[in-house]
Amino acid sequence: MNSKKHIIVIGAGPGGLSAAMVLAHRGHRVTILERMDVIGGRNAPLRFDGFTFETGPTFVMLPQVFDEIFSLAGRKRSDYLEFIELDPLYRLRFSDGLDFHVHFDKTKLRAEIDKLFPGESAGYDRWYAYNKKKFEKVYDCLKIPYSTPWSFFNPKLLKALPYLQAHRSLWSVLGDFFHDENLKISMTFQAKYLGMSPKTCPGTFSILSYTEHAYGVFHPKGGVHMISEAMAKVAREDGAEIRLSTEVKRVVLKDGQAKAVELADGTILEADAVVMNADMADGLMRMVDNNARPTWNNKKLSNAQYSCSTFMLYLGLRKQYHIPHHNIIFGMPYHENLADIFERKSLPADPAYYLHNPVVTDAESYAPAGKSALYVLVPVPNLTADIDWAKEKQGFRDRVIKSIETRTELKDLSSQIEAERIITPADWRDTLRVYNGATFNLAHSLSQMLYFRPHNQFDNVPGLYLVGGGTHPGSGLPTIVESGRIAADLIG
Repeated sequence: MNSKKHIIVIGAGPGGLSAAMVLAHRGHRVTILERMDVIGGRNAPLRFDGFTFETGPTFVMLPQVFDEIFSLAGRKRSDYLEFIELDPLYRLRFSDGLDFHVHFDKTKLRAEIDKLFPGESAGYDRWYAYNKKKFEKVYDCLKIPYSTPWSFFNPKLLKALPYLQAHRSLWSVLGDFFHDENLKISMTFQAKYLGMSPKTCPGTFSILSYTEHAYGVFHPKGGVHMISEAMAKVAREDGAEIRLSTEVKRVVLKDGQAKAVELADGTILEADAVVMNADMADGLMRMVDNNARPTWNNKKLSNAQYSCSTFMLYLGLRKQYHIPHHNIIFGMPYHENLADIFERKSLPADPAYYLHNPVVTDAESYAPAGKSALYVLVPVPNLTADIDWAKEKQGFRDRVIKSIETRTELKDLSSQIEAERIITPADWRDTLRVYNGATFNLAHSLSQMLYFRPHNQFDNVPGLYLVGGGTHPGSGLPTIVESGRIAADLIG
C-alpha cells in the first residue's frame, strides 16, 4: 500500500469523476472537491418548480466509452445506467420547412434520403464506408496522450494521417460525397458540438456524424445527468470521498510541483497529485500561479481560440408537446447564421436552435404528469463579442420564443410557460466559471489539437493533471470521459 497515493480531484464533472472512479478502484485514496452543491458540473441537473433539465449535454454517443470506463472500475455500466436507443436520432427542420428524420435504421434512412434528396443515397453509402475506415484509424489516436512532439510518431497516429483531413474544412470534406445543400448541413452541423462552424472545423471531425449513424444516439434513463451520479456512486463504493460546496482557491506548489490545494476557507489539503476538472482556462488562471505555467500563461490563454457560446432557455410547460426527443431548427439562411456567430460576432438575426423534448421518452424524470420540460439551446458568439447581455437578454429571449412558435408545432408556447430560467454567455462565465462564456471550451482548430492542446499531464507543473473539454481529446461527453481515463493511467 505504500505505493498508493492521495489524489485530489478538483471538480465533480464527468472528466474528474471518470478519473476518480478508476483511481479509487486501483486503491488510491481519492478526494473530490466540488464548488457547487450538486454533482456533475456542466452535466449536472437543473431543477426548479418541479421540473428537471440538463444543464448541458442531452444525449449519449459512443456508449462503448462508458462501458470501458465502468469496466476499468471493475463494474458493468448496465448495472448503473440504462441507455435507451433513439430512432430517429433527431429531426432536422430546414429554413424551407423540410423535415429530415435521421433514422438509425439504415433502410429507413436511405428511403428518407431518396425521398428528400433524390440521387444522394449512393453518396451516403460512399460517405459511410469512407468514414468507417476513418473512424477505425482515428479513434485509437484519441485514446493516447500527446505529451511530447515525439507523440506525432506514434504508430497509431502515423497510420491515421491519410484519413485526418485536418487541413480541409468539414464543409469541404462533405462536398466530396454530397451535392444537396441541406444534406451537407445534415452531416456537418455536428461541428456545433465543438462550438465551431463547419466552414472552419477540421475535416477530421466528419467522424462525429459517423459515430451517430454507426453507433446511435442514446438517452440514459432518468436523464443524462445520471451519468455523473452513477460514476460518483462507483467512486464512493471504492472509498472516494466527495465534498460538495467546497471551493478550491489555489493549487499549492512546492518546488514547482503540485503538492496540495488551498480551500476558500484557508484549509490546506496535501496530495500526491491533483486532477483539475475545472474549465481549463478559468481554472488555470484562478488556481495556478501565472509564473508557474509559461507554456499556457494568461497571455497565451487570452489569445487562444475558443468555441462559440450558447443562450439557454429552460422552459417548464403546462402541457406536453409530441415533437421528437431531439430537434434542430436551422436559421435562414444557415450560412448567414454561421457568419453572425463566428465572423461578425453579432446576435443571429434569424437564429438556429436545438430543442430537447425528453418527455416523449422519459416523462417522469423531467416533468410533473402531463407537463413538459423543454430545453432550448441557441448558439451565439462567446464573450469576445461586443454584446451587452444585460440589455439584450430579454429581447433575444422573445425573438427565440417567437421563432419557435412560427417555425415549429409549438404554436402556443408563450401561453404554456409555467416556469423559466435563462443562461446567457455572461452567466456561463460568472456563475459557472466558463472562460469567455465559451460553452464548448477551447476550439478544435488544427493549432489546438493533439500535442498543441494543453496536455493531460500538465507539463508546466509536475503532479498536475488536466481533464475535461479543454485538454486532449477535447469537448463532448465521450472524449471528456476519455480524458479522465488518460489522466488516471498517467498517474498509475
